[in-house]
Amino acid sequence: MSDYIRQHAVAIDYKLDESWIILSEIEQSIKKKIEAVGTPLKDWDISINYGIKTGLNEAFIISKEKRDELIKADPKSAEIIRPILRGRDIRRYEVDFQNLYLINTHNGYVSENGEVVPPINIEDYPAIKDWLDNGAWNKKIDQGTNIERLAKRTDQGVTPYNLRSLAYMDDFLLPKIVWSDISTKPQFALIDKHILINNTAYMITRIHPGAIHILNSRLMKWYFTKISSDLGVGSRYFKQFVELLPLPLFLENKNFYDTLSEDNTEEKLSKFYHLNQAEIRIINQ
Repeated sequence: MSDYIRQHAVAIDYKLDESWIILSEIEQSIKKKIEAVGTPLKDWDISINYGIKTGLNEAFIISKEKRDELIKADPKSAEIIRPILRGRDIRRYEVDFQNLYLINTHNGYVSENGEVVPPINIEDYPAIKDWLDNGAWNKKIDQGTNIERLAKRTDQGVTPYNLRSLAYMDDFLLPKIVWSDISTKPQFALIDKHILINNTAYMITRIHPGAIHILNSRLMKWYFTKISSDLGVGSRYFKQFVELLPLPLFLENKNFYDTLSEDNTEEKLSKFYHLNQAEIRIINQ
């Protein structure tokens, strides 16, 4: 071994069954400090899930004009029409709502309090049934009539009119932190219980809203690039990587979360993870 290699070699601590990345000595120090005092989100008592998959968006995701038309024809339609966001509509700390709505003919679920909610019966919503049966949403007539296309899709429930089963349907009634599955940088937003997301986005529920500041921080952006796959244009924010982010465990740091803001998060995180000035400079590059 040459003197140069001997003097400049950096030990890498990894397990054979885990992915690994070559880091400089100071980068290894930062990563170890973050992991030493943070707890991966996958070990929290929270839920991380993707949004609703319809199998036929042109039928089930409608414009505000169509929503208003269906409600005018039958006011009861309003019960199962909810605003929805796509991944592309989610930005850092904000969303760009495009006035799209989901016909939420869910397939039934068990609520948080144990109540069994039955599947939506389309016969109770005649205006919506007429739209699904006869509406002009079907631009691909060569692939079948409206009902044939509804029936062919794999993402359906007990009838062609129902959406696929989702055990966590009740979670959509909660405030949630959301992000796009095509994000290559932190773009987390907090939305209220009235808005749904489709399957091009993910959501975290049952988490302190202050966590959004940590997820959007430069520190977590830096850490994320060290654990995720590099696709050439950046690292995609897939659930499998986001759930590995080691945040301060809320149960042990309630006051920490209560005082977080967009302006003070970077400083508070540097102190929490015991980073020195040289390490902070690396994060801020």
